[in-house]
Amino acid sequence: MLYQISDGTVSAGGEVILSHIDFEVRGAEKIAVVGKNGAGKTTLLRLIVGEIDLDRDDRRQGPGIVRARQATIGMLRQQAFSGDDRTVEEEILSGCPEQDPFSRERFEYQREYEALFTGFGFRKEDRVKRLSRFSGGERTKIALIRLLLDKPDILLLDEPTNHLDLETVRWLEQYMRRYPGAVVMVSHDRFFLDRTADVIYELEDRKLTRYAGNYTVYREEKRKRRRLQAKAYERQQEEFKRLEELVERFKHKPTKAAFARAKRKQMERMERVEKPAEEEGGFFTGDITPLIPGSKWVFEAEHLKLGYDRQLLELSLRIRRGQKIGLLGPNGAGKTTFLKTIAGFIPPVGGDFSLGVNITIGYFDQRAAEIESELSVAEHFHRLFPVMTEKEVRSTLGAYLFGGREASKRVSDLSGGEKARLVLAELLQSRPNFLILDEPTNHMDIRAKETLESAFQAYRGTILFVSHDRYFIRQVADAVLIFDNHSAMYYPFGYEHYIERLEKEESGQDISAMISAEEQALIAGLRAVPKAERHRLREIPTEEAYRDWKLRLTAEQMEAARERFGELEQRRQALENRWMESEVFWSGAQWDGETEYQQALKELEETGNHWRDLCLEWWDTENGVDTR
Repeated sequence: MLYQISDGTVSAGGEVILSHIDFEVRGAEKIAVVGKNGAGKTTLLRLIVGEIDLDRDDRRQGPGIVRARQATIGMLRQQAFSGDDRTVEEEILSGCPEQDPFSRERFEYQREYEALFTGFGFRKEDRVKRLSRFSGGERTKIALIRLLLDKPDILLLDEPTNHLDLETVRWLEQYMRRYPGAVVMVSHDRFFLDRTADVIYELEDRKLTRYAGNYTVYREEKRKRRRLQAKAYERQQEEFKRLEELVERFKHKPTKAAFARAKRKQMERMERVEKPAEEEGGFFTGDITPLIPGSKWVFEAEHLKLGYDRQLLELSLRIRRGQKIGLLGPNGAGKTTFLKTIAGFIPPVGGDFSLGVNITIGYFDQRAAEIESELSVAEHFHRLFPVMTEKEVRSTLGAYLFGGREASKRVSDLSGGEKARLVLAELLQSRPNFLILDEPTNHMDIRAKETLESAFQAYRGTILFVSHDRYFIRQVADAVLIFDNHSAMYYPFGYEHYIERLEKEESGQDISAMISAEEQALIAGLRAVPKAERHRLREIPTEEAYRDWKLRLTAEQMEAARERFGELEQRRQALENRWMESEVFWSGAQWDGETEYQQALKELEETGNHWRDLCLEWWDTENGVDTR
């Protein structure tokens, strides 16, 4: 045990911030502390590093904090440099414990420093620049590099991904996983926590609760515990009601008065089960279905040239009904330009594109969220959808976290994130079949983001969106389109799979599933040959024609297998929900649906394996591997 807090309390200004908490760091654990803003997360880090002390508590057994004798603790501090006139290299190397420039320890220290420096996005020549020439965000990165070189046994990080671009964050994730010591971090970047943390401490109502696993596992486990507590609470309330009825029935009967008193005593001795707090976010269990399905092909582009005065990139692709595609790429690559071109706000530089038949667009960007109205949220929403009853309006707004008092707020008094959430609720309620979204979750807290993630997952139309929130992209997108170097690359297996493949490529392994936007059209038979190029078909050799035919055949089978996999997963989830809502789940008895559930799992696994085999077959065919 490196560090332990037992029954600790911290107060400031007469207000309790942490109340009787238990916390521990074991070995090389990577721990994330999560909670609402102002819950006391940074206070906990300051307590661990020794900047503040526990309150005196005469009832506490032991010292309250136990720390391994040799354990070192390091925390990133602001303005931690000895002087702005020094160069980065002078500042960093001054922290090396070995000053002999020819020693092995100095060589290893300098080699890791160089790897960290370039890993955080600096150029090699920046090492000789003076600290005064760097921005605040860059100085924070330099301070973090120096801290990482110190290699404390317990590394404390407060919002480590601030000021970092996506590539640097991804690099830091890999470094954190390899870090030899323990890490305790506070971050709002849920994807970062998913890829680095193996323990989550939730700080809520001044209490700490420990969960094993990453952020997603913690959220699932918390919902499960809440469901169990809700069931236990309901059963206890039913038992209280039953006992109360017995007491009322027999308390005035002389022969049964003792029996009534015994039941009253039984009620008093029962340990109360607290009513669980309301679910933090709105979760959509039903489908959000577009009013009009629209045609099978939602969008078609042939040599579409995007830009304003100059061309940013060219692409050709089709988007099929029901796809949810996230756009990735650096700023200025053309992501927003692409969205605005499809929505009709700016013309293309060249090429052709068209929308399908009966396609209705719902467009969102940050300007769309700049709404002003003296009406309340409920009145504003009801005016847009007058056929809805007041109860329906309240219920719908409640699903988007505008319940009770929130629905009575003036629209003009809402924050930027709340206005964006209201506009997105209006979009989804109007039920178009093609949503085009530019940074839909900017300025939103985690609770609002999770609500919208659930809504977009329940939406059965087509979505094309840009977001810098990687967790949101993973939760919503089933494919990604990467804009870079004036071209677009399509990846059909989702964001997390794309990141894993990217890491394999960087480590020297092949990426077998990344294909260009034009090749993506070929996989699922998505694009027809342009009329002007049809004559070229006659020039294709027999072997190439066979290969193209086999690619199309495999693509059709892949699509069928994928759809079947989705159907089976829904069936498995429905069976699991039925089991968890049944009495046998709570009593531990044998479930009569066990055989059906196991059969569904088996069929799901077989279909998943078949789908993966088809993907590999497509790859082998595309790359000329003979599988005959």
